[in-house]
Amino acid sequence: MKRMMIGLGALVLAASPALAGRDQIRIVGSSTVYPFTTAVAEAFGKATGMKTPVVESTGTGGGMKLFCAGAGEDTPDFTNASRAMKKSEFETCVKNGVAEVVEIKVGFDGLSIAQSKAAKPFGLTKTQLFLALAKTIPDKDGKLIANPNKNWSDIDPALPATKIEVLGPPPTSGTRDSFAELVMEKGAEGIESLAALKKADAKAFEAVWKAMREDGAYVEAGENDNLIVQKLQANPDALGIFGYSFLEQNEATLSDIPVDGVEASYDSIANGTYKVARPLFIYVKKGHADSIPGMKEFIAEYVSDKALGEDGYLADKGLVTLPADQAGASRKAALSLEPLQADSLK
Repeated sequence: MKRMMIGLGALVLAASPALAGRDQIRIVGSSTVYPFTTAVAEAFGKATGMKTPVVESTGTGGGMKLFCAGAGEDTPDFTNASRAMKKSEFETCVKNGVAEVVEIKVGFDGLSIAQSKAAKPFGLTKTQLFLALAKTIPDKDGKLIANPNKNWSDIDPALPATKIEVLGPPPTSGTRDSFAELVMEKGAEGIESLAALKKADAKAFEAVWKAMREDGAYVEAGENDNLIVQKLQANPDALGIFGYSFLEQNEATLSDIPVDGVEASYDSIANGTYKVARPLFIYVKKGHADSIPGMKEFIAEYVSDKALGEDGYLADKGLVTLPADQAGASRKAALSLEPLQADSLK
């Protein structure tokens, strides 16, 4: 009987997540949030003397897959996200044993359309960006055809007579999701025949604005936004899509393309006049918080005023900070490890 009890106890231990063996926080996710979380990780390591968390840039979608794959020391403790968690992702988490997820909104970021400062400056509308990058667009009779536009001037003679070449994130990126919803969808709505299609068949309309060109006009440049920056510096005719913080960090060599007449800036993002902007998040496995050393201290560092405050070190890195009321709510949810509710997700 005693031998049977020992065997049963060993089975229970083997079935439960083995968390005690890891003494370093692991974080995955968004390339946009990566520099902010890395700064917090470094500050945490210096302040506590504990091991600095490992932060990997996997893209928002890739991070969600890793985060929701299960619980245990071989899975991440946090994931960065440049969009909110989807309901389907939350359901995957729960299915795989990640029963309680904490959502922490950390700030805002604008999606910048940038070019080399060596290029002649110009601006674009959301509709012009749609006409440049969509896989299919309507002809003059409203019939959907393969996108024929080769140069920007094909869309509008007032635009440069240069080849359309836009470097941007892949489908696994939250930045790509945000660009599709904030620019491509809104741009398509500005075309009369597509606005009519939206009313008649919402799914068909969605298929149009979500499908990006695959003929070289839109170039998937991976999850490394710094690589896009380098390519823009080398090619003055190309444009790039990434978070505002990367534009700010490289303002000596890159300039902003205004969208609908508004430039991306800290103030225009914060006050809502720049419409190509989105909230940024980190997500936490509550079940890991009591087992992985330093998780609670790391969260406290992230939501501290010295990090997330208006004059905090993350604002210095380009994060557009939350208004005081939102910052307070986010801090409360974070420090209490308040679990996310499924009915709040889309």
